Amino acid sequence: MTDQVRDVVIAGSGMAGLTAAIYAARADLEPLVLEGDEPGGQLTLTTDVENYPGFSEGVDAFELVEESKEQAGRFGAEYDTASVVDADLDERPFTLELSTDETIRTRAFIVATGASARWVGAENEDEMMGHGLSTCATCDGAFHRGDEVLVIGGGDSAMEEALFLTKFAERVYVVHRREELRASEIMKERAMDDDDIEFMWNTELLEIYGDQDEGVTGARLVSNDDGHPKEAHEEGGNVDLFDFDCGGVFYAIGHTPNTGFLEDTDVRMDDDGYVQTLEGRTSETDVEGVFVGGDVADRHYQQAVTAAGMGCMSAIDAEEWLDGIEAEEKKAQKAD
Repeated sequence: MTDQVRDVVIAGSGMAGLTAAIYAARADLEPLVLEGDEPGGQLTLTTDVENYPGFSEGVDAFELVEESKEQAGRFGAEYDTASVVDADLDERPFTLELSTDETIRTRAFIVATGASARWVGAENEDEMMGHGLSTCATCDGAFHRGDEVLVIGGGDSAMEEALFLTKFAERVYVVHRREELRASEIMKERAMDDDDIEFMWNTELLEIYGDQDEGVTGARLVSNDDGHPKEAHEEGGNVDLFDFDCGGVFYAIGHTPNTGFLEDTDVRMDDDGYVQTLEGRTSETDVEGVFVGGDVADRHYQQAVTAAGMGCMSAIDAEEWLDGIEAEEKKAQKAD
C-alpha cells in the first residue's frame, strides 16, 4: 500500500469520469482516474456521435474520449489502467484494492464506472458492434433512415427503442424469444398499436451478417412454436432457421451497472445494482465522501451528455465536501 493519500480518486473513464476529472483537476485536486477494463466506457461501442453539443458535424467517439482525457490531463489529472476490485469505505481515507494488486487511499471517491449493455451472444456481434449493431437507439437511430431494423428484447427498454426507431426506420421488427412481452401494459399497447412495428414471436438472433465497411446487411434467426428457440436448436429440437434482410440491429435486453466492488459497502444500491444518491439534486451517496456520476446511477437516460453533466456534479460536490472537511480540521486545530 502506498503511503500517499489522494484527494480524489475517480473510478471510470467514460464521459462521467473524464468530466469529473476535468473539474476536479481545475480545482487543483490532482485526481487519479482509474480507467478500468473499458477505457472510454460504453461510448466507445459506437463510431460517430452526432448528439453531443458543440459538434455540428458529429464527432468520432474515440476522438471525443481522447480529447476529454487530454483536457483533464492538461489540468493535472493522472491515469491508471487499473480498476477497483474491492473498496473499504468504513474509514477515511478510503482504501481501494485495484486489479493490479495495488492498494491506494483517497479522501474522496467518485464512482463513475458505468453500466455495461447485455449482449445476446450472436455470431459476429463483436465485429459488428458500432457498425450497424447498437445498444442505443437514441445514439444511433438516425443512421438508419429508411432501413428495416431489428430490436432484440421484450421489456420496456425494447419497446422504447422500437418506438423511437420508427422516427427513422422504414420498419421495426421486435425479436422476442417468447410470445409474451415483459414490458409494462402501457408500453406494450404503444408498441403493438404502432403500424410501423412488427413482432417476431418465439424468435431469437443467431448471427449478424455484414462487415465493418458495409455495416449490417442481415441476420440469421431461429424460431419455434414453444419459445426459447435457441435453446431448442442447441438441443436438436424442431426449429425453423431463416435469414432476414435488415440494415441494423439494436440490443435492448438491459444493462448491468458495474458496481460489484461496492456490494460489501454501505453505498446504497437498488435491486439491479444502480447506485442511489441522497434525496435532492446531488451526487452524494449514503457514505460520506463517496460520490457518483453517469450511467452507474442512471438507468433511464444513459447518454454521453447526461453522464458528463453528472460527472461535473460529482466533482463539484466532492470539492465542496473536501473544502468543508478542511475547514473543520483547521477549526479543530485552532481549538487545540
